[in-house]
Amino acid sequence: MSGRIVDAHHHVWDLSVRDQDWITGPRLAPLRRDFLVSDLLPEARAAGVDATVLVQTVTVADETPELLALAAAHELIAGVVGWTDLTSDGVADELARLRALPGGPALVGVRHQVQAEPDPRWLLREDVGRGLAAVAAAGLAYDLVVVPGQLAAAAEAAAAHPGLTFVLDHLGKPPIARGGPEPWAALVRELAALPNVVCKLSGMVVEADWDHWRTDDLRPYAEVVLDAFGPERLMYGSDWPVCRLAATYAQVLDVARELTAGLSDAERAQVFGGTAARVYGV
Repeated sequence: MSGRIVDAHHHVWDLSVRDQDWITGPRLAPLRRDFLVSDLLPEARAAGVDATVLVQTVTVADETPELLALAAAHELIAGVVGWTDLTSDGVADELARLRALPGGPALVGVRHQVQAEPDPRWLLREDVGRGLAAVAAAGLAYDLVVVPGQLAAAAEAAAAHPGLTFVLDHLGKPPIARGGPEPWAALVRELAALPNVVCKLSGMVVEADWDHWRTDDLRPYAEVVLDAFGPERLMYGSDWPVCRLAATYAQVLDVARELTAGLSDAERAQVFGGTAARVYGV
């Protein structure tokens, strides 16, 4: 594949620094160990990845400065999607503080674990709306990590903030292992109708049957987002190391290439680098 390859979604964590309290139970046990940049580097290099976007994992304010410091120390990490409390009155000041830290210029977006919020309309709360407005004013993107039942609220929020670019992580977590694409597909199409929303071609293997998935299991879902968003609003992400529950780093990239084989070279260049470069400025 020609062109610069950007992995627009991965994580790292060091359990000696901070627990990842979402890693619970025997199924997630393979993730209960450190995953460091030094672990990612050889895999990314072997796959021909030129740059990455490092994404937050926990709703802890101290994590974002740590991720920014990693970006300052490692040329591979071109951008960071961090976390800040969107319900706080001081979101704008906090974003300015983060940008002044070592690695601060690498801050390209903000994310909150909306998927864990019991209120399906959390994104539409008044205090959250003020936070989203501050993210937009700072020139940052907002990553949406939601489950299908929250997609309708995500569309309302995106419509209410036309000046903010929303980035849908993991296709909105379709139930690949548990059934067909509806109603997920219809909800994603509604979200994609908004011009300020883009989508990450990421996370599919984790939503599939970890032990028995095939590329054809993922294809209907990839086709929905390819049609709804188009290559110019779609960006590749590995979701490493979470992807390791079902596939290696190289396998995830290979599957994404297979799923986009019908695109032109120019269109594939958008998916595998151009969209991330434009949206995140990496």
